[in-house]
Amino acid sequence: MILHCISGLPRSGSTLLCNILAQNPRFYASQTSGMLDVLFGVRNQWDNLIEMKAMDQELSEQRKLAVLRGIMESFYADIDRPVIFDKSRGWLAHLEMLELLLQRPARVLVPVRDLRDVLASFEKLYRAAAATRQSAAEGANYLGFQTVEQRLETWTKFDQPIGLAYNRIKDALQRGWRDRMFFVDYDRLCRAPERTLHDIYAFLEESWFEHDLEHVEQATWEDDTVHGFALGALHGIRNAVRPQVAQWPTILGQAADIYRGQEVW
Repeated sequence: MILHCISGLPRSGSTLLCNILAQNPRFYASQTSGMLDVLFGVRNQWDNLIEMKAMDQELSEQRKLAVLRGIMESFYADIDRPVIFDKSRGWLAHLEMLELLLQRPARVLVPVRDLRDVLASFEKLYRAAAATRQSAAEGANYLGFQTVEQRLETWTKFDQPIGLAYNRIKDALQRGWRDRMFFVDYDRLCRAPERTLHDIYAFLEESWFEHDLEHVEQATWEDDTVHGFALGALHGIRNAVRPQVAQWPTILGQAADIYRGQEVW
């Protein structure tokens, strides 16, 4: 099994990218994956167990790594495709662990997008759902959801989806991982998909596969209702890859001005 990761900004085309890649019979692309959370939990709890504390520490470390590698190997044991893309926005925070487990340089596809359009997408989702339900984010930050400006500020905080993902990208770059990361700009993917895919294949050192960009079938599935949204609201895709018009001018207007040009990639 060859494992690569997809880890970037929300609302930046990661689901579209996964479903395009899944057209290649060599590739399996996951829905949002929980594998990293399992690895993270085992790594964090291992040394807290009294039995592990009493164990020879060198042996304990060897077995911890063996267990973590075993999780990675078994998580996708049912998949018969040789190349796996595991999608999780947390990978960029754990590249050191990833490379230790893989025992080779990691390769991470990093979906990104104009921050203003990421925010506009969040705002559209909020408006669409607000008539009938309160999202978990609004419930936890009710007073920060009273105006467009406040919602944008809330979503970009360090502990909120956009701010957290953005900071993970920034930190991975600061930690020196740039050569392990391939930035997949959503607008470029939609505007020049074949050229973008050629670049991705070169980065992955994979032989080219001719993708059908007019008929991208949804191979991944996620139940968006667990996040408080309708099915397909978060992870539905268009079947044909087409250029997209910027949403932020009509959705956000001048409220988006302070986010102009803040990208770090």
